[in-house]
Amino acid sequence: MPPRETKSRATRVKTLIAFGVCLVLLGGSGAWLLLSSETTASCSGLPENKRVQKSLGEAMQPGMSCAELGEAIVKATRGSEPARHSRREAQTLKDVLFSLGFEDSENLTVDPALRVPLATALADYAPDVHEMLAGLDPDYVSHADATDPPWEEGGTYHLAVYTTYFRDIVRAISQDPQAYAILRVAETRHAAQQLAAVPDDAAGVEFSLPAKKNARALGILDAIGVAIIQHRGKEEGQAWHTAVVDRILREPATERSYQDNPADYLIAAWLRELRNTPNTAHADRLATQGLGMARSWTTARNTDESARQDLLTEVERSESVAHQEIKS
Repeated sequence: MPPRETKSRATRVKTLIAFGVCLVLLGGSGAWLLLSSETTASCSGLPENKRVQKSLGEAMQPGMSCAELGEAIVKATRGSEPARHSRREAQTLKDVLFSLGFEDSENLTVDPALRVPLATALADYAPDVHEMLAGLDPDYVSHADATDPPWEEGGTYHLAVYTTYFRDIVRAISQDPQAYAILRVAETRHAAQQLAAVPDDAAGVEFSLPAKKNARALGILDAIGVAIIQHRGKEEGQAWHTAVVDRILREPATERSYQDNPADYLIAAWLRELRNTPNTAHADRLATQGLGMARSWTTARNTDESARQDLLTEVERSESVAHQEIKS
């Protein structure tokens, strides 16, 4: 298993891509589980960063508070509608992400006042977050370097950063349970949309890949949450977990039939399952969210029982492997 990227990884990753980037995606993901005790620089050093200054332009004002900076980042990166962004909006968010601490990401911390704003900004890029968490799409590998600009596809611009670095960012942001819940809800909604988009007559990879990729992305996200809980200790970890669940359960959901709106149906079904789960079993329910959503999806579309069981087995395996990657 290859080592994590170090200060020279920006050039080395380019070489690794040519020889098989999938090996990089699995490498050294456990090192960040021990959080740094160092004091976070004011606003994570973003006000002094030339790259961020250039991207934010006039939105970056002298003497602004970290909360005001976070609000400026959200405004500068938000699209005219969810998941629709200009090249400049996507580039601004990429600049901010790379400026958080790429050179020493194993010890990355994020100013508390920036955690929820950054999660809010990332939630608007749910398709990109989904792919960076899953780490399977070659487009997100080939565009992950700091020098790679956003690329246009499907009527919007997309951004990417290195998979291991993105996990470090998510871990640092998610020290605030509200920020983690925002990312979790955004991933849940995107996962439901991915399943809803599968054609009724889909078979093979077209049928199985969305559910397996959902399980992988949700599994990575869940494992990051578990790592945060373990690091905090019993009482503080439980308080973090409770705050996450409470925020997720406050998320509004529209009750519709699967035939009327498959995505809304799947979101509401998942939230209902979580709400009806005893408090002591919430962690297990979150850990198997990908499997739970796939189970609801295949039941609602009346999938052949043999095909259904085969898929659920694959989904469960994908979710398990994702958890093991973070723990390794």
